[in-house]
Amino acid sequence: MIGTLPDVAAVVDELRERHVNYDERLAPPYVTDGWHIDRLAVDLGREAPGEPEPGGLVARADDLVNDYEFTDPSILRATYRSPGDLVGRDILLEGRFGPLRFLLGVRITAELDELRETPDGPERVVGWTYQTLDGHLEEGRLTYEIAKNLTTGEVQFRIDAYSRQGRIRNPLFRLGFTLFGRRTQVRFYRAALTRLTDRLHRRPERPRPDEDGLVHVPTGTRPGRFEWLTLRILHPGAVGPARAEQG
Repeated sequence: MIGTLPDVAAVVDELRERHVNYDERLAPPYVTDGWHIDRLAVDLGREAPGEPEPGGLVARADDLVNDYEFTDPSILRATYRSPGDLVGRDILLEGRFGPLRFLLGVRITAELDELRETPDGPERVVGWTYQTLDGHLEEGRLTYEIAKNLTTGEVQFRIDAYSRQGRIRNPLFRLGFTLFGRRTQVRFYRAALTRLTDRLHRRPERPRPDEDGLVHVPTGTRPGRFEWLTLRILHPGAVGPARAEQG
């Protein structure tokens, strides 16, 4: 086992064979019992009233969201193939908790670019949604939005999500997720709001694919040998192709 470390490119490509790991007909808004429903937002600043400005605040924030450049690397890191369409992009997430590393697959299933009428006036909303895939520790959907009020020019970054614990076969990891999963999830959400705001004002360069056509984000956080080895030893099932049972 120690000599067969997972190849990150192969693991990313293997996600194509996986499916969304829950039945949307049994999830919010149709069913809410047993689900965590989260909505968080942070003010990013202001543009001139009207549609988003080329190269302005909305456009820069949207680039950061599309690149997934807002995650706290101490909690979550990500790898995906680029170039490619946004919808249908499979993202390999590396969840981190102490010495443990968990490989988790998600897929972007919708892109947003819409005009919404709200009590505070019309909004232009851009962003995207991903859903969890077979083998993920959670089940659910998460939407990241950049919203501009066209009357006031105010811009927000929003997280809109629903989730619940997935089917975790390993009893040790099931217990750990029960005790710490929700706390870590909320910490990730709050850190994402803060980190995107910080990176927006620092205007970092957009991440570039490596020689394998993979983007690792946050930029420069490609897992090293020790981290892959730790994951392989402590959580070998994380990289397997087994399909989760449907509820």
